[in-house]
Amino acid sequence: MTAELGHYALVLALAVALVQGLVPLYGAHRGEAGWIALARPAAAVQCLLIVVAFGALTNAYVSSDFSVLNVASNSHSAKPLLYKITGVWGNHEGSLLLWVLILALFGGAVALFGGNLPAPFRARVLAVQALIAVGFLSFVLFTSNPFARLLPPPVDGRGLNPLLQDPGLAFHPPFLYLGYVGFSMAFSFAVAALIEGRVDAAWARWVRPWTLAAWCFLTVGIGLGSWWAYYELGWGGWWFWDPVENASFMPWLAGTALLHSSIVVEKRDSLKNWTVLLAILTFSLSLLGTFLVRSGVLTSVHAFATDPARGSFILAFLFVVVAGSLGLYALRAPAMRGGGLFAPVSREGALVFNNLLLSTACATVFLGTLYPLFLDALSGQKITVGPPYFHATFGPLMVPVLLATALGPMLPWKRGDLLGALQRLKFAVAATLAALFLTLVLAHDGPWLAIPALAIGVWMIAGALEEAAQRLRLFRVPVAESLRRLIRLPRAAWGATFAHAGVGAVVIGIVASSAWQEEKLVVMRPGEVLSVGGYEVTFDGAAEFQGPNYTGVRGAFRVSRDGRAVTALQPEARNYPNPPMATTEAAIRTGWDGDLYAVIGDPTGDGAWSTRLYHKPLVHWIWFGSLVMVLGGLISLSDRRHRVGAPARRTTADAVPAAAEGD
Repeated sequence: MTAELGHYALVLALAVALVQGLVPLYGAHRGEAGWIALARPAAAVQCLLIVVAFGALTNAYVSSDFSVLNVASNSHSAKPLLYKITGVWGNHEGSLLLWVLILALFGGAVALFGGNLPAPFRARVLAVQALIAVGFLSFVLFTSNPFARLLPPPVDGRGLNPLLQDPGLAFHPPFLYLGYVGFSMAFSFAVAALIEGRVDAAWARWVRPWTLAAWCFLTVGIGLGSWWAYYELGWGGWWFWDPVENASFMPWLAGTALLHSSIVVEKRDSLKNWTVLLAILTFSLSLLGTFLVRSGVLTSVHAFATDPARGSFILAFLFVVVAGSLGLYALRAPAMRGGGLFAPVSREGALVFNNLLLSTACATVFLGTLYPLFLDALSGQKITVGPPYFHATFGPLMVPVLLATALGPMLPWKRGDLLGALQRLKFAVAATLAALFLTLVLAHDGPWLAIPALAIGVWMIAGALEEAAQRLRLFRVPVAESLRRLIRLPRAAWGATFAHAGVGAVVIGIVASSAWQEEKLVVMRPGEVLSVGGYEVTFDGAAEFQGPNYTGVRGAFRVSRDGRAVTALQPEARNYPNPPMATTEAAIRTGWDGDLYAVIGDPTGDGAWSTRLYHKPLVHWIWFGSLVMVLGGLISLSDRRHRVGAPARRTTADAVPAAAEGD
């Protein structure tokens, strides 16, 4: 009965979503207060019903109810409890149910915490959210029912894909979906604003926290995915420009541009149309990612479904959402004009520059990801667009973005002085030149492009720190005055400092680990020693072992440096019976200078084993920097100014200068 209860709850949720999507929208148009007020309770009821449905599916997985087809196809009685729970979303049907759950939770959050929004506007926002839910609930119920019965039930299930039986990937999809679906709020705010025909500073203040929350979640999701690929797949990489990886990266780029453009709307009443368009495109790219993963047009460890009918449904829904919202934009946008004028060299100009390059970078990723699909569909010709294309197009576009990120906050609003901004960044300039010189000394034989690229990462970190010092007027005023400024400085300003410094750390990790990694692929016998990255690695052999729901081989490596023992590494090669699959578990030793990475392969006879050893300098800076970026986003999100409906007036003459107030 639990499965039937979950299915019935989804049917009721679809009915409630239809009411929520139509009645408040019409009520807001007619000015009917009762119909407008229906939006909040409808959103709460819809959320509750979908929570019941998700709980019912989770119960079926935990109790190993193999009479449910979804459970029988994706679970096994011997699977650990953690992976029984995470198996709920480790498949097509369950992941879609998670999607609609998160969509309903965001709608419920607006209903609960959106008291600062005008009632007609809030009703329109919740109505747009409900119409999106109608599309996805219809998709779940008519093409991807997670509660379909299998009678008679099998004795046991087929099990979850072993690649997904990992803590990193267990929590990767929920965070990714929180990001994807979170951008639906920016979309709903944009469409509601287009319906009303008004975008102003208050609108920008309302939309920013939802966009920022989605951006933080998506950053965590992408970071977890790259970390999982790094230690689980055994090839030593963390990003391969896989089409499904790109599907999550494109909305992240567009969302980053949206965050920055909304600042200009809020502060200067400019870029209104562009910001609304970005909100539409960001969520459209999230839907595109859903189509790519579930349409069957891609083959990837990340892809769920291969049913063309499901892909056609999502493609049709994507067309309706994109065409409908862009059509509304074409009708309404010309009437919404920004009032703030600014010079090219100004804070606004730097943010526009940031947006143009981020959007162009997103377009290059879009082209490289979809061009092979379009070519295959039109001509049958199959080509592959790989890392060389993205390195040649995306990388150069990011260089000016990173350089401008440290420079932009030093420029005042409306009109600025480029030379004056550079003078205020004298510490960052000095630190960057010092890093450039030190890298030249340590890596005098190249690769040459990596040396200035590493210095750009230092520029980002030093620039963020110098911006914070400028806000506090550190060493230029008494300590008490700096402390007073520290206390009164908006949290959003600190959030921007952390986020920009985190980007710099990510850049350093990417450049150092890519340019100066050392790799050894050799056959080793017990007792043999190999030198890699300044470490001496001794192979002590390999032995079979029994895991909870797999068998495997565990290698044993002793690591020393300058004759002193450092650590022991025990990489594993696992074999899962349900479903049959072999996986690799790398052993990683993280030190201050980078990671030592060991993989055990296949036996070659006479006690010898194929092994793979890497030394990856500073690779952990990639994930450390990602965490710092997310921390910056969370600090910004805690700023009370994001919880009010309009910019607060300044009440004291000695508050933080306007040029120091930031993103």
